Amino acid sequence: MTSPSSGTMAVIGNGVIGHGIAEIFAKGRWDVCLIGRSQDSLSKAIDRIRASLDEFVEAGLLLASAGPFAMSRISTSTSIEQAANADLAIEALPEDMDLKLHVFAQLDAICRPDTVLATASGHPASSVDGQVTRKERVVAAHFWYPPQLLPLVEVCGSPKTSSETVSWICDALTAVGKAPVVLDREVPGFLGNRIQFAALREAWSLWAAGVASAEAIDSVVKNSIGRRLAVTGPIESADLGGLDTMYHFAQFLFPSLDQSVEPPTAIGALVRDGNRGVSSGQGIYDWADRSGAALLSSRRQELLRWLKIDGHPE
Repeated sequence: MTSPSSGTMAVIGNGVIGHGIAEIFAKGRWDVCLIGRSQDSLSKAIDRIRASLDEFVEAGLLLASAGPFAMSRISTSTSIEQAANADLAIEALPEDMDLKLHVFAQLDAICRPDTVLATASGHPASSVDGQVTRKERVVAAHFWYPPQLLPLVEVCGSPKTSSETVSWICDALTAVGKAPVVLDREVPGFLGNRIQFAALREAWSLWAAGVASAEAIDSVVKNSIGRRLAVTGPIESADLGGLDTMYHFAQFLFPSLDQSVEPPTAIGALVRDGNRGVSSGQGIYDWADRSGAALLSSRRQELLRWLKIDGHPE
């Protein structure tokens, strides 16, 4: 394996995660080939990357000269054969497991024996390596959306992934400014989604049961634990608050927390009626009276602010 501080990589899939990963590595001085299904979709992905780089420049997180430099390191292709000489190939495809398995089989056949093959789409490595002969080089590298703005990448190998592969991908991610976290074993959803959906289950349950409005529930999170959790994680917070106190309160509270294995019926009814949230204009909230675009913009600005606090390398 070459040094993970630079190299050649391929991103298979040019959607919301894929084009972000391409941007991250291009800014990190990697030569990137972004592989998609059509030139039209690839052109749109390049436009998104350029707009994101401009946003970083405007926020003072990137030198003006660094944007064109990063763009010069990105090429596009509709042929997976362009991944043949990559040091790293990252799959960021839609939720089609048959397609993912096919692509990993292709990568296994065309890439060098030492190429690291990663899946970025939230699935365990063992779920995509079924047709791969060198399973020791397959690893999950789960980026969070938007990947340009969130440092975390959850890294997890299968029982057959080599420790060298895990160390290599972590070093590569660190070199391009990400914050990799290694899971010691595979678990559905990795860490972040399990914690996120545990909170979402309780929030949905409280709303569906009529305990409080959606506005009240979101306000509670944003004005209390949401602020704390950016500094202290849940386990740190429990230690700071007193583990004995938190343990005894958990004994009292856990029995009443939602333990359903299905989302609330009220959520299912909304989905079946075509209420998808911002994209359809109606979810739990009525988005005719709220600006989803403004909320997304506000969130992006807050994430950019955190990158400044982090001391973003660009």
